[in-house]
Amino acid sequence: MKQSQLFTKTERFAPKDEEAVNAKLLTRAGFIKKIAAGVYAYLPFGLRVIQKISNIVREEMNTIGGEELLMTTLVPKSYWDASHRWDVKEMFKMESERGEHMGLGWTHEEPIAHTAMQYIQSYKDLPKAIYQIAIKFRDEPRAKSGLLRGREFLMKDLYSFHASKKDLDAYYNVVIEAYKKVFRRLSLDAKVTEAGGGPFTKEYTHEFQVLSPQGEDALFYCEKCDFSQNKEIANPVNPPAGGHGAGVKSGDTCPKCGGKIKEGHGIEVGNVFKLGTRYSEAFNLKYLTKEGKKEFVVMGSYGIGISRLMGTLVEVFHDEKGMMWSEAAAPFKVHLLQIGDSASVKKQAENVYEELRKAGMEVLFDDRDVPAGEKFADADLLGIPYRAVVSEKTGEKIELKKRVEEKTELVSLLKLLAM
Repeated sequence: MKQSQLFTKTERFAPKDEEAVNAKLLTRAGFIKKIAAGVYAYLPFGLRVIQKISNIVREEMNTIGGEELLMTTLVPKSYWDASHRWDVKEMFKMESERGEHMGLGWTHEEPIAHTAMQYIQSYKDLPKAIYQIAIKFRDEPRAKSGLLRGREFLMKDLYSFHASKKDLDAYYNVVIEAYKKVFRRLSLDAKVTEAGGGPFTKEYTHEFQVLSPQGEDALFYCEKCDFSQNKEIANPVNPPAGGHGAGVKSGDTCPKCGGKIKEGHGIEVGNVFKLGTRYSEAFNLKYLTKEGKKEFVVMGSYGIGISRLMGTLVEVFHDEKGMMWSEAAAPFKVHLLQIGDSASVKKQAENVYEELRKAGMEVLFDDRDVPAGEKFADADLLGIPYRAVVSEKTGEKIELKKRVEEKTELVSLLKLLAM
């Protein structure tokens, strides 16, 4: 892709109404456009990142038996009434000219359970797992922090159906391991964090928290092992079941390994819940056992914030110059800069660009007629993993630099193609 032909352009200054690093940098770089508080459009580069993240999530969900579908955004009031969630404040509600009441989907347990009634009748139909990657809506009163807290956002939600709690428990752990793979592939250290179940369950649930000063959740975590607990459940009177005790605090001894507990802030990028039979009972979702008895289906719910992950990556990987994308999520692998306008430089740069494209490498070619300093500054802002420079100074070689490193090296086109 040639930079001179892009729909978007970079901005020198951050928007005055944004405080979060992710919002400032993504907006300046032309990845997102703020439409309203907590509502962002994903521009071409931003969409490329969203698609990269989504594909990683999709691959891992498919690996554990998930089948992808796409549910509706509009959900009739009758569904929410069945689960007694029509009065949830976070839901956007509307009424049509014909008097139909609808809620915009902020989560999809209700329509998913209702749909499952058509296809799950017997123990032979279990277990099942279905998921979607879709826009969700929440009337968030504190829409801030860019993509970390929005009113419209992209989310992956997986739902599983089981014949027993034992089977749910086993699959719950399978999902946790799949989530760990997702975050590792994105180079994120996401802590599996014990949290309360709220209205869903009396057991611990688990959040996936990435340590960051920008995070809104306070965590107690072990400096040695992977133990982590949300501060909201510290020292409860009646601790949830299935965890490591009644809660910890900073300075305590880790209940898992004996290490020291520290306090920090985290960005929640995923969560998993054992729903049990709450929604099965709401919709009378039952299956026939081997013994011929009718039992409620046991359900689980598992979410990953796709757009929030994009914002988290920027919060974690940036410097004073701009963003620093990992190869897994970057909109392009190589940012090719043409420095100088001589015929030889132009010819060489075009040749390098075409060879990279032929090799199937994702490359952004800065062929603009602007000063070299502007090109280098934009390259740092955009944060593409590799910067390749063609100039009179480099001769037949190409100056190659990783965004996360200061050193440069002169390489041949063959070496560049072999990356």
